[in-house]
Amino acid sequence: MRLADCLGAVAEIKTGQYVKVEFLSVTQRGGPTYEFEVLDAQGREWELMCSALTGRVYEIEQEVESPADPLFRQRMKITGAQARRSALRLYPGKLIAIEYEIESNGDPTYELDIVDAGRHQFKIEVSAITGEVIEVHVEDWEIGMEPGERPRAN
Repeated sequence: MRLADCLGAVAEIKTGQYVKVEFLSVTQRGGPTYEFEVLDAQGREWELMCSALTGRVYEIEQEVESPADPLFRQRMKITGAQARRSALRLYPGKLIAIEYEIESNGDPTYELDIVDAGRHQFKIEVSAITGEVIEVHVEDWEIGMEPGERPRAN
């Protein structure tokens, strides 16, 4: 599937300003994925995962500013420090970003971006309820930048 196929599938689900697109080459779901970040008219940021093989959106998450957000805080049992330790134990490297997300079922998760010694960027999703690593992706490329995000050094 082309990027345009996934773009069309995302546009049918969520309208707004496209902030960033990433291509992730390894996923638990078994195939390459495009991740779209969309800012809606209410100022909420959404991540939509679209299979590069089928052109189907298979995951939608809402980003929140911090773990203090009521949607995140009400079910959170694991701190950001605990999530960092879990992710870095499995994927040693430099933590370059952490995001706070609400899954479509309401579960809060941490998404940690870690760059290893080989300069591969891993996106590790950790449950804020159990502390388990629930998804791992390797980022191949990205276009765009989220507000407040700094370009990473290559």
